[in-house]
Amino acid sequence: MENKKLNKILNKIKKEFEFATSKFGSFNNTHEGYAVLLEEVDELWENVKLKQGDPYRTPSITQEAIHVATMAIRLIYDCGGMK
Repeated sequence: MENKKLNKILNKIKKEFEFATSKFGSFNNTHEGYAVLLEEVDELWENVKLKQGDPYRTPSITQEAIHVATMAIRLIYDCGGMK
């Protein structure tokens, strides 16, 4: 079963991953990865608190959630020890 909505989200995360990695390189260690991830979570939380229930703010919240997902994947990719 193909889920078009999920594929669209995953494609956005992949593009953001490629952009962030090419612009900033890999995380140097887990501390840096955690700090960047936490910053993105904080930005998402600020958007949620400020515009809760505002349908015009949804794209911003969506973009911040994509950033959170991307940084979590980068942390796994750069520091997670998976081969």
